[in-house]
Amino acid sequence: MQSNNKKKICLVVSSLGKGGAERSSALLSRILDSLGCEVHIVLIQNNIDYQYKGILFNLGALKDKNNSKIAKLKRFLLFRNYIRKHQFDYIIDNRTRTPSFREFMLGKFVFDLSKTIMMVRSFKISSYFPKSRFVANYLVSRAYKVVGVSKEISEEIKKTYLLKDVPYIYNPIEEFEEVATPEFEFEYVLAFGRLDDEIKNYSLLIDAYQVSRLRERKVKLIILGNGKDEAFLKSKVTEQNLNDDVLFFDFVKNPSGYIKTAKYVCLTSRVEGFPRSLVEALSLDVPVISVDCKSGPKEIIINGENGLLVENYNPKALANAMNSFIFEENQYNSCKNNAPESIAHLRLESISAQWKQLLYQP
Repeated sequence: MQSNNKKKICLVVSSLGKGGAERSSALLSRILDSLGCEVHIVLIQNNIDYQYKGILFNLGALKDKNNSKIAKLKRFLLFRNYIRKHQFDYIIDNRTRTPSFREFMLGKFVFDLSKTIMMVRSFKISSYFPKSRFVANYLVSRAYKVVGVSKEISEEIKKTYLLKDVPYIYNPIEEFEEVATPEFEFEYVLAFGRLDDEIKNYSLLIDAYQVSRLRERKVKLIILGNGKDEAFLKSKVTEQNLNDDVLFFDFVKNPSGYIKTAKYVCLTSRVEGFPRSLVEALSLDVPVISVDCKSGPKEIIINGENGLLVENYNPKALANAMNSFIFEENQYNSCKNNAPESIAHLRLESISAQWKQLLYQP
């Protein structure tokens, strides 16, 4: 899917490792490459787990060598010179953007805001705009576009910053490479992602599992990932005498093996953007259960058709949903059968077409 009018695009990313937003940024580089764009990636932190396409300008590697005040100034100047040298058609900024002075300096002296697309990948939009309302308004009023990854994000940005045109483009389905599936002698349900309880709220999932009936059928819970709250969550499991039933495994770049052999996938986040874990599970014929957090789950899950959507912060409601997918086979099988086709609109070709329209529109 290429165009004769080749665009030169700069993706600015904080990281390309260990997270859904980071995986989506890496996938976006591949989408742009497939559209025939010349892709450059400016990497702020030297963290790469996911496959990307394009020319990499790794500021993070320089940061690892020297992060003194002088070194920070040198990186700022290198960044500015790189942008000026290449004269990009568009800059797609995927970073979180809270420090007001830094973002004002970038907007004023580095980016050409009239060519800048500000991506917002979480409903917690305060992470993607400077704390200073003056600076935030300065940036959004001059940006080429502000783009959300869900409809709810788009509506929240419109309301907060009084903007009329805030398009949204969903994260697409990614086709995983084949990997060996883990061999377990038990059934399990799965949750995966960064172990950050303030965001992902695995505490709710553990509490719901504890009061559910899954152990009657010897169905275990696997939590896949690493993060700052790993010790806390393992301690919680120990306190609830669940060490034999709730199992932790380290982050893997390609979780498809764990997903395919799971009974279903759970998501219990306090806040999201457009959660990849739900999309990835459904693409592999695995139904999902999610809390109705903002944003994304209600735009992915058709309740009772490809998964179950439950009230957030309610362990009993979540436990009931978890039980139903174990003890009500007809409902489970129906959701499983509907899973892949329910997200057909998120296939790469559909999402690529939306990016093509945004970048090549008259």
